[in-house]
Amino acid sequence: AVVSTQSTGAEYVELITEYKMTSGIRPQINSFLEGFNTIVPASLVAIFSENELELLMCGVPNIDSVDWQLNTVYQNYSETDQVIVWFWEIVTELSPEDRALLLQFSTGSSKVPLGGFAGLQGSGEIVPFTISRVHDVSKLPTASTCFNLLKLPNYKCKETLSTMLRVAIKYGAEGFDFV
Repeated sequence: AVVSTQSTGAEYVELITEYKMTSGIRPQINSFLEGFNTIVPASLVAIFSENELELLMCGVPNIDSVDWQLNTVYQNYSETDQVIVWFWEIVTELSPEDRALLLQFSTGSSKVPLGGFAGLQGSGEIVPFTISRVHDVSKLPTASTCFNLLKLPNYKCKETLSTMLRVAIKYGAEGFDFV
């Protein structure tokens, strides 16, 4: 057992999350996998990451970048800041697949809710997509998917923003950040 203190808080959250999302529902997961694997053999599924599998099974969604932009909140940015203007230009230039990867990177899902971005969920309630300023421009963008939060450095040119964003969504979509 782990006693939850300030110094063990992160470990406590990790253990509770592990229990609630996997070991606590292991019989149900095993039953689902048994049925699923009668339709699709595990050897065929194993070659895909969970993100690739979601896109293969659900298809690439049609993501309305105007709706996304209209339903975005900014922390320490405003919609007229240059990096935000560049961000939305880049979003509209992305292929549908890369736009889905960006959405998945930022929110944990490649799909838009039925009511559009105004209905974006997080932690069991409506949580708007938020772009928050990060001052270290040497880092890639990061995300806190439970909060639909994209942590975006204030890059000084559009090309750098585009490169760093594309690297983050292609190679950084396998994990998340508690910081």
